[in-house]
Amino acid sequence: MGLVLRGATRPGPLLRAAWQALSAWRANARYNARLDRDHPDQKNMSLPKHHLELLSPARDVEIAREAILHGADAIYIGGPSFGARHNACNEVADIARLVEFARRYHARVFTTINTILHDDELEPARKLIHQLYDAGVDALIVQDLGVMELDIPPIELHASTQTDIRTLDRAKFLDQAGFSQLVLARELNLQEIRAIADETDAAIEFFIHGALCVAFSGQCNISHAQNGRSANRGDCSQACRLPYTLKDDQGRVVAFEKHLLSMKDNNQSANLRALVEAGVRSFKIEGRYKDMGYVKNITAYYRQRLDDILEGRPDLARASSGRTAHFFVPDPDKTFHRGSTDYFVTDRKVDIGAFDTPTFTGLAVGVVEKVGKRDLQVVTHEPLTNGDGLNVLIKREVVGFRANIAEPKGEFEEEGEKRYRYRVEPNEMPADLYKARPNHPLNRNLDHNWQQALQKTSAERRIGLAWKAQLREQRLELTATSEEGISASVALDGPFGVANKPEQALDQLHDLLGQLGTTPYHATDIKLDAPQAYFIPNSQLKALRREVIEALTAARVAAHPRGGRKPETDPAPVYPDSHLSFLANVYNQKARDFYHRHGVKLIDAAYEAHEEAGEVPVMITKHCLRFSFNLCPKQAKGVTGVRTKVAPMQLIHGDEVLTLKFDCKPCEMHVIGKMKGHILDLAPPGSKKSVVGHITPEDLLKTIPRAPH
Repeated sequence: MGLVLRGATRPGPLLRAAWQALSAWRANARYNARLDRDHPDQKNMSLPKHHLELLSPARDVEIAREAILHGADAIYIGGPSFGARHNACNEVADIARLVEFARRYHARVFTTINTILHDDELEPARKLIHQLYDAGVDALIVQDLGVMELDIPPIELHASTQTDIRTLDRAKFLDQAGFSQLVLARELNLQEIRAIADETDAAIEFFIHGALCVAFSGQCNISHAQNGRSANRGDCSQACRLPYTLKDDQGRVVAFEKHLLSMKDNNQSANLRALVEAGVRSFKIEGRYKDMGYVKNITAYYRQRLDDILEGRPDLARASSGRTAHFFVPDPDKTFHRGSTDYFVTDRKVDIGAFDTPTFTGLAVGVVEKVGKRDLQVVTHEPLTNGDGLNVLIKREVVGFRANIAEPKGEFEEEGEKRYRYRVEPNEMPADLYKARPNHPLNRNLDHNWQQALQKTSAERRIGLAWKAQLREQRLELTATSEEGISASVALDGPFGVANKPEQALDQLHDLLGQLGTTPYHATDIKLDAPQAYFIPNSQLKALRREVIEALTAARVAAHPRGGRKPETDPAPVYPDSHLSFLANVYNQKARDFYHRHGVKLIDAAYEAHEEAGEVPVMITKHCLRFSFNLCPKQAKGVTGVRTKVAPMQLIHGDEVLTLKFDCKPCEMHVIGKMKGHILDLAPPGSKKSVVGHITPEDLLKTIPRAPH
């Protein structure tokens, strides 16, 4: 049994806090005992092998809270600095409040420290890590392996996808070096994922939804080469979303002004069961720049998909507590996407690119019949409403507008399907809309009614709770046991008078225990042990119920299993390569120390160090434009391997000319470019010299004119 509080009057706050702390300690001991019994090999793992974790992104704490309420088992969020999303920062105090909220559901909070660090940033990064640990953060997502050499607290470390985990050797090394969770490269297929899961102890994390970087993560330097904005430091300028012209080695145009490096969005909903079988345990949604509606929708969608899987897999369990009810129908097509692809998970495909536009055009909804001076007439296969966002594609340009008025003009049938005719008056008439021809395809990228549902309370998450009430003349004891098996009890001393209406008194107690509306709980079972019914004022019963709930919540929060720093293997693992090029992103002395300690002899500086002045691969990608345009030798009938060298091609955007070289054995495309001279001359980013007008507070005071005496 858990904590028991007794007394004719309820205890004061100090006594209650002491009892709650004791209850928490006991609950944690019971939790660990069950873990020892049921999964003895997984006690020190924060994500046991039988748990499936839905990991959602959060730009800020408000979005993070909604992600948890909509079913996320874990959240990843940026701190005040050193995150790979430059404009998605949060203060440590805000993250601490998020951790407190997440603990109620045994959800985990991860913070990103996933940029490469200059030597001048190592000490600030170390201090931040201590602050995040003190705030209760469960794990850090890390790119720079110099972090492994810092004096940091025993916090769990996850290897970011920016560490470029696309080989078994790399995965095994990071696993043995002390990472508890590995975020695999998006480009891996099921067989490669399974091989890594089989050969490593770390939990396997994989992106299942959201935007796709065309390059292997951590292997893109185009942005820094062209404008000094480093993707490895969270400031990518997204050169991959620009339009390019593709030419062959003879100068012939293969594709003109298309977004040839822009990928469709990742969607692995059809592959979830296969990914579970392959060993994935953390299912990650991309989107730390996405808005609240997107995170609600996509989290809810995958929560339902994973719950469907868990229904048929009693050997697996959800990684956090509670069940979520959604008050809308989740639909990935309703929020931002560039089309969908499962990328390389099942096989290489031709149509993985969003070449026409990198923006969100939504779903085809009908056609434009005619365009007037201030309105247009459309025919749709779905009803429209005022406020819908509509668009047409005219010469590769998306022409969008908001339907200020969508006036119904009749319904009819066409080929057995219902059709709707509307007069649509945009809030502002786009000039290019007049270029739309009769029966021009019409898309809807904002469903106003559906979006409105997301603006309201759109989900509720509650933890199962079983009540036991033991009523005697001298005492009423209430015990609440959560779905994790954690319990707390509070007793109210009598004596109590016999109830005049015994049946009504017991019904009243039963109903009151089932009323948990403002708490995160719902009653799954209520047992009354009451040989005789006694009268207790309703106000006392409510107060007793509240105290039990508070004690249970405190015990559950304290029992939250927080991971720790995974020890490195002994002997230390040896890195598979003895020479690291600039592509290894080694940017500070601590990172060099780490690699030297693990057997690396020669280490080149990261691209951001400005030591690569010539033509180098500024991007390495599994996306192949030869394959996309049926120019790959492997696509030829009867050819089982590449027998001749493949000629380079060119990508052109304005004055920028990039050379494409093809490494056909691993099916990779290398984009070759050169850092611009003015970028090369700048101080390395992150160094004190790179701060424009850097001046210490002391020196600043010296510049202030003093009043004459």
